[in-house]
Amino acid sequence: MSISCCVVSYHNPPEEIAEVLRSASATPDVALTLVDNSANDALAAVARRFGARYVHRPDNLGFGAAHNLAIREAIAQGADYHLVLNPDISFGPEVIPALRAYMDAHPDIGLIMPDIRYPDGSRQHLCKLLPHPGDLFVRRFLPALYRLSGRLDTYEMRRSGYDRIMDVPSLSGCFMFLRTSVLKKAGGFDERFFMYLEDVDLSRRIGQIARTVYYPGVSITHAYQKGSYKTSALLLRHIRSAIRYFNKWGWVSDAERGAVNRAALQGLQHAQPLPADAPSLTNRK
Repeated sequence: MSISCCVVSYHNPPEEIAEVLRSASATPDVALTLVDNSANDALAAVARRFGARYVHRPDNLGFGAAHNLAIREAIAQGADYHLVLNPDISFGPEVIPALRAYMDAHPDIGLIMPDIRYPDGSRQHLCKLLPHPGDLFVRRFLPALYRLSGRLDTYEMRRSGYDRIMDVPSLSGCFMFLRTSVLKKAGGFDERFFMYLEDVDLSRRIGQIARTVYYPGVSITHAYQKGSYKTSALLLRHIRSAIRYFNKWGWVSDAERGAVNRAALQGLQHAQPLPADAPSLTNRK
C-alpha cells in the first residue's frame, strides 16, 4: 500500500463520515480505515460503501490511541505515507496527489498540512508556534486581550500571510499527511492525551527529526467544531491535556520551545513561494 488514511469517529452523523471518506477515496490506492469509538456500529455501513476497513471500539480509546491502531497497521504494511483526518473534513481529488508530490520531492519533510478553510471559504489560522502556558490560558479565557496584545498574530504566525510554504512548529491534527518512515522513528500519538494537544505533541516530536511544513498549494474544508468552547466536559478534557503537555515538555522553562519558535519566526523571511503550477489562492472561494 502506498498511502494509508484513518478517520476516527464518535457518534458523527453518517453524512459527515460519508463526505470525508468520499474525499479520501477519490485518490486511487489510498487504504482507508474508520475507527469508530461510538457506542453502536451504525457507521459500519458507511465504511463499507467506500471500501474502508471498519474498526469498532465502543470502549472509546480516545483520538490518539484510536489513530494509533491504523498507524501501527500502516507501518507494518509498509505504507509510504499515512494521512490523519478529522471527521469534519472535505476536499477535492487534487489534494492528496499534490501533497504526495511535494513530499516525494522533499524527503526532509516528515509532516505536511495544506491550506485549511471554513465552509464559508475564510481561512483557518492553524499554523502555530509551540505553546507557552500563557498562550493557551489567555487565548482561551481572555481572547480580546490576546488579540490586542499582538500575541495572537505571532502565535498563529499570521504575519506570514499564509500564502507561502513555511516550516511550522505545530500543525493541526485535523489533517496530517505524514511520512511513515519518520512516523515510525518519532512514534505515534502519545496515548496519555485522550484528546487535545496530541497533535502539538506529535508535531513537536516529528520536528525533532524532520521538517513540519505548511503547504498552501491546495486547500481543504474543515467545519472546526471547537467543542471545548461549547461544553464544560470538553473544556475540562482540554485543560487536563494542557497540564499533561506542560508536565511532559516544561511549563515556564522550556529551552527547546524558545529555540524552535525563534527559528520558525526567523524562517518566515525565507518562506518559499508556491510552485508556478500550483493553484492561486486568490482563485479559491
